[in-house]
Amino acid sequence: MSSETEHAAQVAAVWAENTVTNLLDGAPEGIALPEYGTPEWARLTVRDPRRSAAVITAAELWRRHATEQARLDALLDADPIAYFREVTADADHTAARLGRALASTPTHSELVQRRKLRPPHPVTATPGWPVRLPGRPGWWRHCIDGEQVDLPYRDFDAPERRNAA
Repeated sequence: MSSETEHAAQVAAVWAENTVTNLLDGAPEGIALPEYGTPEWARLTVRDPRRSAAVITAAELWRRHATEQARLDALLDADPIAYFREVTADADHTAARLGRALASTPTHSELVQRRKLRPPHPVTATPGWPVRLPGRPGWWRHCIDGEQVDLPYRDFDAPERRNAA
């Protein structure tokens, strides 16, 4: 883009901004500027300054859009690789973000594997610390002389044990 064209674009942008500001000067706070061509814009009276401000805003947005399109067209002609790199940059960032999220998501086979029943954890008593046996109410596993022994009482020196001896 030539320096004369850039200067004209800057002049147009400043003019549009100043004109819209002057048109809306004195407008009540909180009143929105309707988008050009919408039913809200069509309902404005001809003398309502918001109507003209919306037209100028739309024209300025279109000018910026057309300028950007012209820049991209020139880039495509000059350097197609740089053009595709630029126009796909957002998609590349999104794909990278989604790829990281998908990489941390378990696969179907991993979920199936997680749902499989695992073998029960072996119940192991340590000397002086008997363990209650799951599925056998009232039974305790003891460690006696290094052996795992299942007994129907918790205390090793229980009365039943003394009477049995």
